[in-house]
Amino acid sequence: MVRALTLAGRPVHEVLERQVPKLARRLVRGFAEQIPLYRRLPQEELDGDITAITEHNLRLVARVFRDRRPPARAGLAPLRDSAARRAQEGVPLEALLAAYHLGARMIAEELFADAGPGDLDDVLEANRIMLLYLEAATTAVCTAYLEERESLLSQEQHAMHATVAALLGGDGGERAALAGVRLAPRYLVLAIAAGRHPDEDGPGAAIAGRRKLRRIRSALQRYVAEPVLPALDTAGGLVLIPLRNQEPETADLARAAGEAAGVPVWLAAASAPPAAVPAAARLAEEVLDVVRIFDRPPGAYHLADVLLEYQLTRSSEATAALAGLLDPLLDNPDLLRTLKAYLDMGLDRRRTAELLHVHPNTVDYRLRRAVSLTGLDPVNPAHLQRIGAALAARRLTGPR
Repeated sequence: MVRALTLAGRPVHEVLERQVPKLARRLVRGFAEQIPLYRRLPQEELDGDITAITEHNLRLVARVFRDRRPPARAGLAPLRDSAARRAQEGVPLEALLAAYHLGARMIAEELFADAGPGDLDDVLEANRIMLLYLEAATTAVCTAYLEERESLLSQEQHAMHATVAALLGGDGGERAALAGVRLAPRYLVLAIAAGRHPDEDGPGAAIAGRRKLRRIRSALQRYVAEPVLPALDTAGGLVLIPLRNQEPETADLARAAGEAAGVPVWLAAASAPPAAVPAAARLAEEVLDVVRIFDRPPGAYHLADVLLEYQLTRSSEATAALAGLLDPLLDNPDLLRTLKAYLDMGLDRRRTAELLHVHPNTVDYRLRRAVSLTGLDPVNPAHLQRIGAALAARRLTGPR
């Protein structure tokens, strides 16, 4: 038979068992005083669930002292159930673990306060057993808590995916209601293209890609209170941002996403009520396609930013005709390159010359040649519009 641990001639487990109700209340007060999260819990919960599980833990510790071995699985079941409830309530895991460690310390202080020199061996053994209890208890608590959080997150993700699918499918109201999701009055629909991170070319490419997506989502989430709804892969995709108050600046969203991900980010935006989200998503994706086709720099774009280019991407015989206006320059690529640079530089011949690394007189000569071949003079406002449209059409149709 195992010898009972004693302090001042009294069995430790009996001393602890006699103090359970009183000591439990003292421990709960200590939790509320020293752990900020417990200080914010309702008094009803502290007096109810928290006190009850504390009493169970005290009896469990007494049994561990009596048997000198870790608690059995059945004895840990209430700890697992309590941890799962705390996970459902959103209590942080670190607060739970802090309570267990604080409780163990307070138990030791209470039990060993009157220990004398003759109790040294039993005090050391009691501390060893208390560590066994803590190991078993915190393992059970962590496992149950994380399993419950994983289950809750899975449910949240399922609801989120169902909401995204419902909104993009055009039946947001009915399917979102089935998923238990309250729709926002409007959504900012973002079509996103993200550059490839250098880490995605290494052995951990898949992990690097997921980390990049997580950083993009986190950056966007900082601008709204409700969860953003992503439909992304490592190259980009769609994100729906619920709008209940002021709409965030899309330029800020693009900048934050790019800085967080460490890659260039292109973002096209359109906002709409839930029923019009599919149309807004199509428009945002089309605008993003135009932005990428015409090599626009990373940043945020709306339809108004690419009206001409967008119109040129619509199927039309006029597109090919516009591109053909510059066909006379095909035999001399320098003329076409100079004309494009001249427009890009705001009709500034000196900046054009610096860009092309030629003398300004060379720019003048090439422009005169381009005018004589095409009949289009960039100095003429009417011709300038046609030249810009022709250059855009050539980018769209490719080499002719």
